[in-house]
Amino acid sequence: MFEWRNILRGMAMGASDIIPGVSGGTIALVLGIYHRLIAAVNNFFSRRWKEQLGFFIPLGIGIGLAVFSLSSMLEWLLASYPQPTFFLFLGLILGTIPFLLREADYKRAFTGKHYVILAAAAVLVILSGMFRGDEGAVMQSLSFSDYLLLFFSGWLASTAMILPGVSGSFILLILGVYSTVIHAVSSLYLPVLLILGAGIVLGIAIMSKFLHYLLRYHPTGTYAVMTGLLIGSLFVVFPGLGAGFAQLLLSIVTFLTGLLLAFILGKIERS
Repeated sequence: MFEWRNILRGMAMGASDIIPGVSGGTIALVLGIYHRLIAAVNNFFSRRWKEQLGFFIPLGIGIGLAVFSLSSMLEWLLASYPQPTFFLFLGLILGTIPFLLREADYKRAFTGKHYVILAAAAVLVILSGMFRGDEGAVMQSLSFSDYLLLFFSGWLASTAMILPGVSGSFILLILGVYSTVIHAVSSLYLPVLLILGAGIVLGIAIMSKFLHYLLRYHPTGTYAVMTGLLIGSLFVVFPGLGAGFAQLLLSIVTFLTGLLLAFILGKIERS
């Protein structure tokens, strides 16, 4: 049976996956479908794959609609209003952290070592932010090595896409291929989309099994890592404060909007 509500969920996840700093896994967590998503992906690459179609087809439709309809708008927003846009993302990420901590039952489950793991994961993400690639350069004449880079970029990005706190788009940004990918999506340049898609599928197939194992046998430590990744991404996404009162006021409004969206999405899905 098709879960048609997943079209809306997929649109939220797809929109987040093209945003540097916000993970589709983060949105899945807010929506309350993260465990279901990991289990479905894991089972899809098994003999039970047909049972997952009712979950994945509507989700895929939603993700595709969001990615292909919003990529151009996101390019414009990041070019025209970068600070308010990133403050919206900050609000979404910060609003997700309470949901994750509640899911982990951190007050009872976390011990000293889990807080150390959390801090280490946060520092790792913050350090990764120091190695951003040149997101302004779109690759023009693609060579074999460029396609190889795009394939492995898709592989690494897909790992991040299903892990709360790590943005697949941010991985593409670090590797210096983000602008090339966004341009390919907005212009429907199939050679780039197909090679990137192949890397994404392979990465998800491998990472889903690993995450399924971690959540089953080491849930508290996994939640500590996820929380740390989210906290670290706050520092990475923070764009700084530009000059001008109007810019600051708009950024505050978008930040509060992001917080409110995270709260509303979490409440709706858990009601």
